[in-house]
Amino acid sequence: MLSVPTLWTVFVINFLALGLIWAYVMRSYPSFEAARFWTGSAFVAAAGAALAMLRVVFPDTLVPLLFAGTALILAICLAAMGIRKFFHQPVSWLDTLLITGLGAAGLCVFTFVHDSVPARMTVFTIAQALPMLHSLKLLLSRHEGRVNPGARLAGIVTILVLAIFAARLLGALTSADGFSYMHFSPAQSVVILVLVFLSMSLNFGFLLMAMDRLRNEVADLALLDDLTGVGNRRYLLQRLTEECARSERSGQPFALLVVDLDSFKTINDTHGHAAGDACLQHFTLMAQTRLGPGDMLARTGGDEFCIVLPSSTLREGAMIARRVLEVCRADAEQCTGNDIPIAVSIGVAQWTREMGAYPDRLIAAADHALYDAKKAGRNGFATHDPAPPLAPEPASPPMPDMAQRKRA
Repeated sequence: MLSVPTLWTVFVINFLALGLIWAYVMRSYPSFEAARFWTGSAFVAAAGAALAMLRVVFPDTLVPLLFAGTALILAICLAAMGIRKFFHQPVSWLDTLLITGLGAAGLCVFTFVHDSVPARMTVFTIAQALPMLHSLKLLLSRHEGRVNPGARLAGIVTILVLAIFAARLLGALTSADGFSYMHFSPAQSVVILVLVFLSMSLNFGFLLMAMDRLRNEVADLALLDDLTGVGNRRYLLQRLTEECARSERSGQPFALLVVDLDSFKTINDTHGHAAGDACLQHFTLMAQTRLGPGDMLARTGGDEFCIVLPSSTLREGAMIARRVLEVCRADAEQCTGNDIPIAVSIGVAQWTREMGAYPDRLIAAADHALYDAKKAGRNGFATHDPAPPLAPEPASPPMPDMAQRKRA
């Protein structure tokens, strides 16, 4: 059977290693806020285990165990806050301080006022279980239509930890000898080792959650334009392919707008490329004010943009084009001094059955309409109306046999 100092030493080393890992993640990815809470949780848990070891040095007082228990409760609360921050849920320091404070107060009462091991274990277990139960639903729920694999692992481990907490509490309440932090029985030693293993597994689940999030962020960055922050050409083609497939299944059309900034080369040559970049960014902000929640603006290269309008007809696409033109014209009227007015030409096209699942056909149709808008004088829009199919010539009625003979 392992000795008490050995078990607490394993605890300290385990949480220190986890804390160093999370500190590295926090330093490498400053925007990943959940790592801050998980780093704090690991180091606080290591400090709690180190405080518990002082019970060996001072066997006549329970004060080290009181501080150790409070630190472990705080560590679990910090881990739960990290879970909430990961899923973009609000975190409450007040709840953490309340749970930690009430837990510490309960331990004090049943240590110095009324010495009761079962009561202390009850307070300790409830204070640890509350934040874990509060986070369990987040770990096992679907987010953005999918369950994070790391979150699922963390949820399963959380359930196992809660089960061990319940079994430990039951043992403390029913055991005739009570529960001693100084003289572990073989069963208690096994429980401690299992909790160490589960704590590592829980943090491994957190690491998988972090890897999944960071991988998705990298994938998103590969689909965004560096200058304007909207989608790039790759994202546009991906979105158009999805919309074409959806329209083929449902028969519902959608519209595409191709937008080109007029005389953009002149702006670059006259005012410099920095001014041209500022114009692109300013147009992006103006255009987004005229789009709906499901619409997508993408920069396909240079001074050309595309706007995808799901579930929209050619007429609705023309309305959006008119709104974008209006906001650009209104902004140009307010330009004074060194301000650069922005004018755009827009081509509008609608997906049809003939285009099928080929986005390039829809882009070509919108480009053809853009050419018409440029040809008409720029600073306007044009729509692409596909020519109706030629009607077949009516077949001549069959001649009777006598007429055929006369004709012969």
